[in-house]
Amino acid sequence: MSTREEQLASAQKALQSGDFQRGLALAKGVLRTDPSDGDACYLAAVAARYLGRHDEAAQHLGTLHAAMPEYGRAWQEAGHLARARNADDTAIAAFQRAVRFNPALDASWRALAELLAQAGRTAEAQAATLQAQRVASLPRELVAVTHHLYEGRLLRAEEICRHFLRGNPRNVEGMRLLAQIGIKLGILDDAEFLLESARDFEPDNIQVRLDYIDALRRRQKFAASRDEAESLHEQDPGNPLFQSHLAIESMQTGDYDRAFELFDTVLEKLPHDPATLTSRGHALKTTGRQEEAVASYRAAFAARPGHGDAWYALANLKTYRFADSEVEQMRDQVQSADLSFMDRVHLSFALGKALEDRKEFEDSFGFYEQGNELKRAQTRYSADAMSDELAKQREVCTSELFEQRRSAGYDAPDPIFIVGLPRAGSTLLEQILASHSQVDGTLELPNILALAHRLRGRKAGQSLYPQVLHDLPDDQLRAFGKAFIEDTRIHRQGAQFFIDKMPNNFRHIGLISLILPNAKIIDARRAPMDCCFSGFKQLFAEGQEFTYGLHEVGRYYADYVRLMDHWDEVLPGKVLRVQHEDMLDDQVGQTNRMLEFLGLPFEEACLDFHKTDRAVRTASSEQVRQPINRKGQNAWKPYEPWLGPLKDALGNLAG
Repeated sequence: MSTREEQLASAQKALQSGDFQRGLALAKGVLRTDPSDGDACYLAAVAARYLGRHDEAAQHLGTLHAAMPEYGRAWQEAGHLARARNADDTAIAAFQRAVRFNPALDASWRALAELLAQAGRTAEAQAATLQAQRVASLPRELVAVTHHLYEGRLLRAEEICRHFLRGNPRNVEGMRLLAQIGIKLGILDDAEFLLESARDFEPDNIQVRLDYIDALRRRQKFAASRDEAESLHEQDPGNPLFQSHLAIESMQTGDYDRAFELFDTVLEKLPHDPATLTSRGHALKTTGRQEEAVASYRAAFAARPGHGDAWYALANLKTYRFADSEVEQMRDQVQSADLSFMDRVHLSFALGKALEDRKEFEDSFGFYEQGNELKRAQTRYSADAMSDELAKQREVCTSELFEQRRSAGYDAPDPIFIVGLPRAGSTLLEQILASHSQVDGTLELPNILALAHRLRGRKAGQSLYPQVLHDLPDDQLRAFGKAFIEDTRIHRQGAQFFIDKMPNNFRHIGLISLILPNAKIIDARRAPMDCCFSGFKQLFAEGQEFTYGLHEVGRYYADYVRLMDHWDEVLPGKVLRVQHEDMLDDQVGQTNRMLEFLGLPFEEACLDFHKTDRAVRTASSEQVRQPINRKGQNAWKPYEPWLGPLKDALGNLAG
C-alpha cells in the first residue's frame, strides 16, 4: 500500500499532467484516512475546480481554512475559485489574504492587479503590479525561501537561505529573510545583526528599517529601537506610518507623553484609524488611565466593527463589563464570513469573557474553545515535544553537574527570577516586590530564553542543549552571567535588585544556576485547575502555545510540577515556592517570607502594592492595581462539565 507521501506526489503529478479526475481520486484517498489533511485538501480543491465541481472545491477549501487558517496558497486557490464563479469582489478579498499570508505568491499579485484595474481601483492595481514585478525579480532561491518561511517550514527555509547567502553575502533581501527566520526560531541576536548589516548596505530600504526596529524591540533594546524610529520619522515627519512606529517605541521607553502626542498627530489625519486608536488604548491602559483606554478601544471598533483587537483589549482589562448591545455586535461580527483570522480569534476570546460575566457559561465555553481551536491550528504545538524537552532537563541537569560547577558563573546577586506558569500570580508577586525601595520591577525579559536557543546550536533535530552545559568551561558560564547583567541594565532604575518575571524560565533553572549562582528564584504557583483554565481563557501575544488546548495546558502543568520537583531535589533551597492561595490567605506572612528569602527588610509599601505607580504590561495590569481579592478563585467550577480533558491531563493534580 502506498504511503501518504506517495499518494500526494502521485496526485500532484496527475494535476500537472492535466489528469484532474485521477488527481482528485488520489487526494480523496488520503482524505479518507485524515479528513483534515491540509495538503490533500489543497490538491482536491484544485482538481475539483478544474473539473468544474465548484461546490466540492469550496468544501475542501473550507476544511483547509479551518485546519490551516493562514495558508496563503489556500486563499490563492479560493481566489481562483471565486473568479471561476464570477465573484470578483470575493476573489479580490481572497487574493489579498493570500499575499498577506505569503507575499511571494506572484499569481495572486497578478490576479489582484487585473481585478483591481477592472474595478477602477487604479492606484491599488498599480501597487499590486509593482509587487508582482518585485517577486518576479527575486532570485528563485529567495522565492522558495519565502514560500517555506510563510508555510512554516523554517528549517528548510533557513537551509536554502544560508546556502544562497554564501554565494551572495551582500544580498539584502536574503539577509532580511534569514533575519525573519531567526525571529521565528527565537534566535534574536542573529536577526538583529543581519538586519543591522542590511540597513548599512541599503539605508533607504524602508522594510529593512522597519524589520530592524521590530528585532530591536523583541530584544527589548528599547532605546535603540526608539532611535531607529526617530531616524525614520526625521526623514519624513508627516508620514503617519513613521509617526505610529515612533509612538509605539516611545511607549516602550516610558515616554508616554511623546507617544500620546504622536498618536494624536496620527489621529488628526486619520481620525478613525482603528489600529492607532487601539495602540493609544494600550498606552492608556499601561499607565493606569482605564476610563480613557476604554473610550479609545470603543472608538476603534466604532470605526471598524470587526476590529477584534479592540474588542479583546476591552475584555482583557478583566474589569470591563460589556453592554448587551456590545455583546450582540460581537455575535454579529464573529458570524461574518469576511472576518480575518486574528479578528475572529480576538472576538472569540472577547465573547468568551463577555458571556462569562453574564454567567452564560455554556456559550462562553464555546467561544473560548473556538478561539483556542483557531490558535491551536495556527501554532501546531506538540505536547510530546515539550514533554521530551523538559524530561531532558531532568536527565541532564544532575546534582553532580551543579557540584562540579560550584565555582562557575558570575557572582552578581542582583537578579530575582519569578518563574512558573502564566496566570499563576507572578504579576502580583512582582508588584509586591517592586514596591520595595531596593527592587526594580522590569519585564518578562527574553535573555535567558535567547541564551538557551543559542546553546541549542543550528542542526535540525540535534539540539546541543542542555547536554552542552556539561561541556562549557567555567569562564564561558561566567561570561554568560556577566552578559545577562549588562544586557538587562537598560531595564533598571537604579535599585540594588531587579526582577525578571519571564514565567518560562522555569525550564532553564539549571542554566540560571550555573551562570548566576547567587540569583534568587521564586516559583509562583497556583491551584492547578484555576491556573490551567485561566491560561486557557487568556489569549497571549506569543510564547505560550501550550495554553490553546485543555489537554495541552494540563499536561504542561503536570510536566512543570515534575521539573520543579527535580530542581528542588538537585538544587535544595534554591527556589522559594509561593502558593497563590497562601498569599490570598496571609498577605503579610507571605510577603515577609519572600523578603526574608531575598534578604530584604520589611517595607510597608509592599503591603500597599496596589498604590505603587509603575507601568504594568501583562494581562493582570488592572488586577494588581486593586487590593488582593479572591475573584479568580474557583472560576473553573461553572465550566466543569466541559473540562474533562483538562482533568485527565492533570491526573492526581486535579484533586
